[in-house]
Amino acid sequence: MSPTARRLLTFALAAAGGALFLALHLPLPMLLGPMLACLLASLAGAPLMGAGKLGIFMRTFLGVAVGSSITPEVVSQLPDIAVSLVFVPLFILLIALVGYPLFRRVFGFDHATAWYAAMPGGLQDMLVFGEEAGGDIRALSLIHATRVLVIVTVAPVVMGWYWQVDLSQPPGAPISAADWRDMVLMVACGFFGWRIAERLGLFGASILGPMVLTAILSLAGVVDHRPPAEVIQAAQFFIGIAVGVKYAGITWQELRIDVTAGLAYSLLLALISLIFIEGIVLLGLAPALDAFLAFLPGGQAEMVVIAIIAGADLAYVVSHHLLRISLVITLSPLASRVLDRRR
Repeated sequence: MSPTARRLLTFALAAAGGALFLALHLPLPMLLGPMLACLLASLAGAPLMGAGKLGIFMRTFLGVAVGSSITPEVVSQLPDIAVSLVFVPLFILLIALVGYPLFRRVFGFDHATAWYAAMPGGLQDMLVFGEEAGGDIRALSLIHATRVLVIVTVAPVVMGWYWQVDLSQPPGAPISAADWRDMVLMVACGFFGWRIAERLGLFGASILGPMVLTAILSLAGVVDHRPPAEVIQAAQFFIGIAVGVKYAGITWQELRIDVTAGLAYSLLLALISLIFIEGIVLLGLAPALDAFLAFLPGGQAEMVVIAIIAGADLAYVVSHHLLRISLVITLSPLASRVLDRRR
């Protein structure tokens, strides 16, 4: 099957999943519907394929959405957020202390694979580091995809049950209410922010670049609207595809070992996250919902989507995820080499 046919099949299945979730009034229909449809099709052996550059470009609107939410009022609250950010390095350290032995000793992965599987950073960055260190790229991909899949699937259920958050609602105003000049500006912020950040070699360029560029314009009073609901939903659609197709071509052995390891890791992450979330709430550093979203180590794009729809404090949630990912990217290769020498 040609790449074009594989992509068309993927889009059709994802659209069917989204339509089913919409019809059943399930939470995050345009994220979870495509994601689970592509997951099931991948497990069934369907020749699926990701959306490529189009999927990456659609992520840029999440960065624009976050950047447009950074106003002078939000900036004035940053000193309060800083106290909570102190817990992020401790969060990463505890995850490493628990995750590495799990993958190394329980599941028998080699050092490089075990280390970068345990690091709660961006999927692409961990794959690059893992490959350079001689790790198993396929195992890393499946483990991290499973981490994101579990967190993104379970989190909405918890939010709906505990906080009664309606995650089936539109994530903003309709596109019919948007000014075309605002739309042109948002597209420009997304595209040029992404390309500039990519040229600079920044992590998460498709979200971080547009976020920074839009935040600058927002603080200057040029941007004062978030992307329309339909645009955010389209971004969700492609993010769901990106997670689901990671399982394309999976074998029984990979399902038995790599995915099982990812599931066990996700359970440990949930327990560690709950400890920190409870601590943040007890110390009065943030509302429970904001702490919940900030200390769940899911994918950056996926957590931004959930935070937007849930109406959480975007500055608080995104700053914690950015710090987590930047610390992992900066320090994990150094820590891996130190650990390897001691071995």
